Amino acid sequence: MTTEPTKPRLVNPEPQPEDGKLDQSIRPQKLKDLIGQERVKENLSILIAAAKQRGEALDHVLFYGPPGLGKTTLAHVLANEMGVNIKITAGPAIERAGDLAAILTNLRAGDILFIDEVHRLGRVVEEVLYPAMEDFALDIVIGKGPSARSIRLKLPRFSVIGATTRMALLTAPLRARFGAVYHLDYYEPEAMRQIVQRAVGVFAAKAETEGIEEIARRGRGTPRVALRLLRRVRDYAQVRANGVITRTVAQQALDLLNVDRLGLDEMDVRVLKTIIEKYRGGPVGLSTIAASVSEEQDTIMDVVEPYLLQLGFLERTSQGRVATKLAYEHLGLTYVENGQQRLL
Repeated sequence: MTTEPTKPRLVNPEPQPEDGKLDQSIRPQKLKDLIGQERVKENLSILIAAAKQRGEALDHVLFYGPPGLGKTTLAHVLANEMGVNIKITAGPAIERAGDLAAILTNLRAGDILFIDEVHRLGRVVEEVLYPAMEDFALDIVIGKGPSARSIRLKLPRFSVIGATTRMALLTAPLRARFGAVYHLDYYEPEAMRQIVQRAVGVFAAKAETEGIEEIARRGRGTPRVALRLLRRVRDYAQVRANGVITRTVAQQALDLLNVDRLGLDEMDVRVLKTIIEKYRGGPVGLSTIAASVSEEQDTIMDVVEPYLLQLGFLERTSQGRVATKLAYEHLGLTYVENGQQRLL
């Protein structure tokens, strides 16, 4: 079945073209400038200090978690802290083993190779990456057939930083070669407020504390989403509110954009209502939900579900997805144990 293309979601944590230039101006450069993810920061500070004391390259690092939480930012911070160059690529972009070989042979000692969506590396490419990460060697096959021979080229000691939103899809051999594995979780409300506050200063915008808190609360615990909302609220304030972001202005702007008080948008509500109204609260399978809302299964699982699970609005069971009592209450529906519901 083919699904109809949907309009871009304002709260989609995946990077959008408009994010790039502004994200660069806001992105922290050093570990001390990072807001939130305190446990990960403390572990990274130890990793960096130990590598510097030994005069070695960083150990291979893997970041996993929902999109928009700063995996790419952390890779840049590590490069800045170590004072080395960083080469950025993505799993789908490395189609052949030769592509990876070209990248590896251009790295210098201590350099960082950042691979986004590392779970999407092809099997043949992974086979080339294994000895590169473990032995800092590149095995090249010259010739074909009986006359073919293998040559091993030594590589400088470098660091691979991988990022993935789908840890389960990472092969066990590749996962085992990362010496440090860190999970990034959604940001706490206070961290989100500080991130929005910092961005307000970078944008040279005028905002009251209550307005900043309102944007942060609707940012889904995801800095990329909160910064995108801030840009839209800033535009609204400039046109309709003398340029000052107050709580009322933020509420009006975000309500107009169909982003509710918890950061849910039309797609989130459609998924919840589909489970509740069509399937009596569940359980219902992912493929059925995707077909009902005309969306791809991967989009539901990677973009919509994580935040609904974080809020406690959804539960994953062996039979399928189930809407919780909290979801009913948020949508203004009465929760009944057998799954029946009616409007309040």
